[in-house]
Amino acid sequence: MNSVIIVSYRMPTVLYIRGWRFFFYANEGNEPIHIHCQKAERECKYWLDTEGFDLEEAYSLNMNNKDKRQVKKIIFENFEYIEKEWNRFQRERKK
Repeated sequence: MNSVIIVSYRMPTVLYIRGWRFFFYANEGNEPIHIHCQKAERECKYWLDTEGFDLEEAYSLNMNNKDKRQVKKIIFENFEYIEKEWNRFQRERKK
């Protein structure tokens, strides 16, 4: 007898701005603070340096320089909010 196990991982959306969805994955273990971004077939992930108020691109798919600038601007404009939501999400995830 075959059995199928379905695992559902929450992907809470933190922001939705200019068609970009900013979200976290719940199944990424103990990775440092970061945000995933997606708009249609375009996708990226940025690490947030909360000490230095900076970003580092982890990866990007199907994005041009204009897309990257737009995403980084949105992240910087909402940096503290993203950090607060990350911390709240991590606390709730560990309950």
